[in-house]
Amino acid sequence: MSQTVDGSQPPSPSQRSLALSTAVTTSESARQRRKIASLEEKLQVLEAGHAMKKRVTSYYMSQGRAIRRMVTLYDSIEDLIGENDRSKSSTPASSRSQQYYQDRLQTGYVTLGNVVPWLHERTSELEYEEYVQMLKKLRQGADSARGDDTSKLKSLVPDWVNREFKPNPLVDREDKHCRGFVHDVCGRLLCPTELDWQNPIVKAGIRDRVDGYIVTEMSWPIFLYEKYTADQNNLEQGLFKSTLLVQAFKAIFTSPSSAKDIDGDGDGANVIENNRRAQKDSSGKKVKTHLRFALSSVTSWRSVDGEFDYIQFWRNIVDFFERAPGRVAQRNVSRLLTWWTRKVFGTSRRAEISDTAMSNMSVNALARQRAQLDDAIFDSD
Repeated sequence: MSQTVDGSQPPSPSQRSLALSTAVTTSESARQRRKIASLEEKLQVLEAGHAMKKRVTSYYMSQGRAIRRMVTLYDSIEDLIGENDRSKSSTPASSRSQQYYQDRLQTGYVTLGNVVPWLHERTSELEYEEYVQMLKKLRQGADSARGDDTSKLKSLVPDWVNREFKPNPLVDREDKHCRGFVHDVCGRLLCPTELDWQNPIVKAGIRDRVDGYIVTEMSWPIFLYEKYTADQNNLEQGLFKSTLLVQAFKAIFTSPSSAKDIDGDGDGANVIENNRRAQKDSSGKKVKTHLRFALSSVTSWRSVDGEFDYIQFWRNIVDFFERAPGRVAQRNVSRLLTWWTRKVFGTSRRAEISDTAMSNMSVNALARQRAQLDDAIFDSD
């Protein structure tokens, strides 16, 4: 005789017949309504779960957009987290170059924690599959932001160049094949500071990639310099102060319309404290790389353009600011960052307002008048 899983005997035919005979007859439509209600309840639960998952996904992607703008332009999130885990194990670096690489990743992880403060705790709470999905969405958001910024500058830079240099022919807003060293003005801006673009031999050598004129990431391009001129005896003077850089920074971190006004020191309002994204990257390290891409003839984002390595170029810029050798260089970097803050965001003169002037302003004057009125009525009573 067969048994159920728990060892009991299954109901006999007579028992099943009795159960059916004692069932209370109900309306077929009522039963169908209850089934529909039950299915609708289950559907609501599924939709709520789907909506929650969608909100979490959107949140991760929106948070990830800050990573390429404020943390690292190229390093992966996995590498940053992995380096922090490795550093906890106290495994020594095998060489100076390896130590430099590890230090850079560790610095990136610290910055990542400041930009996405919930990440460390969340990675400890999630199951592995959820953790992998979270990193995937953060990465998608990061790469999406980089693509948006690149696309934005690709169309804006030609307008700025055409307005400032008035080239003939004008830089085409749509066709990037006509930029780069093919175009005379773009070529001048991309030309290494140690070479003279006005020299026909230099110009031909760069375009033909002749030995001695090959452009790599180890040369600062002239578009980085104030008034697009470099002093070979003092290459730090004017570096990272060009008009195009300020325009590019403002277009990405404030608004494209703000990039039209770059004369003077900002707009007179110190908004840096209210603009967290811009404050985190007030030196515009990533903007310099994007601007170089916008001036080039490369049509899609890539890490290498001929002999020019964009990743190393970005690292050179980061090292200039973060690995300044000695107190004089560090002081110069501090002054340059102050210049950027003032140039982009302006300065506030609020601290210069005297107490007397502040007390005479209408808000404070009205407060005194209301208090005096109340006192007068109280005294009359």
